[in-house]
Amino acid sequence: MSTVPALFRHLVDDASMFPPGDLPLAEAVTAHRAHLRSAYAELVGPLVCTDQDLMKVAEHARAESGAGALRVSVVISGGAGGIEPAVRWGDRSKDVEVTAVEVRLRDEDDLSRNALRVVRVCDDCLDEEMAYVELGLDGAWERALDVVADAGYAAKLRTGGLDAALFPSSDQVASFITACLDREVAFKCTAGLHNAVRHTAAGTGFEHHGFLNVLLATRASLDGGAHDELVELLDSRDGAKLAARARALSNDQATGTRRWFMSFGSCSIEEPRHDLVTLQLMEDAR
Repeated sequence: MSTVPALFRHLVDDASMFPPGDLPLAEAVTAHRAHLRSAYAELVGPLVCTDQDLMKVAEHARAESGAGALRVSVVISGGAGGIEPAVRWGDRSKDVEVTAVEVRLRDEDDLSRNALRVVRVCDDCLDEEMAYVELGLDGAWERALDVVADAGYAAKLRTGGLDAALFPSSDQVASFITACLDREVAFKCTAGLHNAVRHTAAGTGFEHHGFLNVLLATRASLDGGAHDELVELLDSRDGAKLAARARALSNDQATGTRRWFMSFGSCSIEEPRHDLVTLQLMEDAR
């Protein structure tokens, strides 16, 4: 029997090489393999790396003979033009399996045209891989989301970073969740979402969203919840209350939630795991 409930299976993409973790590449590959051998392996998604690091990740994955191809999600650093080379290289590699590409829209003045350029490239080169198109929440982002929806790809929301301006408000996150679900667009989140429950970071004073808050807000939106209810859930700092609400979900409700909120990237696997254990939402298994 799995030690990881359906609501949290493969929820945490391993972004340990990204800030603020900045784990050296070789250590990140080794640590990721260790996570996949652990009792909580089903909590963990693919290793996230940039297209610039993809070949080096494959080289280090190759050194662990018999471990099989490493599943990776590739962050494209150079815009739409970088998608096809990363995918084609991954197709030829026996050491890594590219499961997804993640592309940020860069043209703030014309997001929908930028999105169209990205999805056209994805249409030409993706087969089994998922594409996550990262949208900012400024400008005509909903028009860009329409393009992503029409193409059948997924969205990506940045929920934090190294600057306070990178943290969207609860109102913005609620609007993003609703907009995605209205268009039947799955999504992932990235950055600033290491902990289960909303909190103020002691070192920076940044207001961090909680991944449990986002999961429950997604569920509430699926159940027809109003915008204010989603905002209230995203703002909640009551871990015990949130955990009780999560435990009350049926398996079908949990699976349905994860159909849309697919994962989040975290530079730490241990922090989310520790929070779930502390909230008694997951067994303390290693």
